[in-house]
Amino acid sequence: MKTYVAKPAEIEKKWYVVDASGKTLGRLSTVIADTLRGKRKPIYTANIDTGDFVIVVNADKVVVTGHKAEQKMYWRHSGYPGGIKGESFQSLLARRPAEVVRKAVKGMLPHNKLGAAQLRKLKVYAGPEHPHEAQHPEILEVKE
Repeated sequence: MKTYVAKPAEIEKKWYVVDASGKTLGRLSTVIADTLRGKRKPIYTANIDTGDFVIVVNADKVVVTGHKAEQKMYWRHSGYPGGIKGESFQSLLARRPAEVVRKAVKGMLPHNKLGAAQLRKLKVYAGPEHPHEAQHPEILEVKE
C-alpha cells in the first residue's frame, strides 16, 4: 500500500464563514487554524497547503476567559534600543478587533512560508458584513 501525497493541482478549496460573537478566542482560533491548514480533510499533507478559506465576522464580539481581558498584552518592537511597546487586549480589541483574531490564529500556524500562505486565506471583519458572498461560503460551526 502506498502513502497518499496531495498534489497542489488536485486540491479543492472551499470557503467557510465563522461568526465569532460570544465565542472564546482560543477555541475559535484552533478551529480556524485547523481549517486553514487542511487538518480537517482526509487528504491532509503537512508540507502542502491543503486548507480552505475562512471568513470571520463579528470579530469585535470575541471573548476571553478569566482576567485575560485586563492582563493579556500584545508586544511589538521597533528594532531600536528601548523600542518595545505593549498594548492590552482591551485596547487592541477596541482599536483593531480583526487584529486580535488574526494574531491568535497566526500563532497556531507554522512559522514559515507555508504558514504565511495559509494566513493569507484568513479574512477577518469586525462587523457582520463581508464582501465574499460570490464565493458561496458555508457555515463553519465552532463548539463552545
